[in-house]
Amino acid sequence: MPTVSVVVPVLDDAVHLRRCLDALAAQSVIPDEVIVVDNGSRDDSAEVASAAGAIVLTERVRGIARASARGYDRASGDVIVRLDADSVPPPGWIADALRLLADPEVVAVTGPGRPREGGPVVHRVWNAVYMRPYFVLMWAALGRPPLFGSAMAMRRETWLVIRSRANRDDAEVHDDVDLSMQLDPGWRVVADRALTVQVSARPLSSLSSALTRTRRAFHTFRVNGRRANPVRRWARRYRVTARQQAAARWTRR
Repeated sequence: MPTVSVVVPVLDDAVHLRRCLDALAAQSVIPDEVIVVDNGSRDDSAEVASAAGAIVLTERVRGIARASARGYDRASGDVIVRLDADSVPPPGWIADALRLLADPEVVAVTGPGRPREGGPVVHRVWNAVYMRPYFVLMWAALGRPPLFGSAMAMRRETWLVIRSRANRDDAEVHDDVDLSMQLDPGWRVVADRALTVQVSARPLSSLSSALTRTRRAFHTFRVNGRRANPVRRWARRYRVTARQQAAARWTRR
């Protein structure tokens, strides 16, 4: 079985982090290492991580992209899982991620988030204005499913290929969107509801929060230039698909 590293960036989120680490300890497939990257917390996030047996890294330069990349670089597992501090994966989450990654053509897998707080109305609003638009619009722009930073896993070899392209030093970059753009459009990424995690409803906590996320998404597209161009990405995907289909027909002869 592949070895698994879990990376969790955190900033002043000890209460949520404790819940996330408890969920990881209850997985049917226990990760080989959990790496918590403290991005300058003033609360006891680092102490919570250490008490749970996690490897604690300190990244003093603010920015979730930089903190996440620090964790990916340190990870030694065959598979790198990325969760946010407020992510609560169900017990079979890692097992399902490994099942989907068993296909050698798949380089990364991801799933949506479901708000832990609120009732049916909050859940419907969440899906209508945040989660569904994110996957639909980003899929259209990227030419394949985007990664969702609260619930994703990738092969370590995938990170090693793209790490030099990641915009880790720009604090305004949406790190999961940026990471999605570094993956070749021809590579296979799987989005599956089996990888759904519970998350905080903070993205809908205020208009300011929503506007900040939107601004950062557009900024991430700008800094990626030609790599973010949807027309180029879809053209690349079609070229790769056509070559694969031609190779498959030749093999069947």
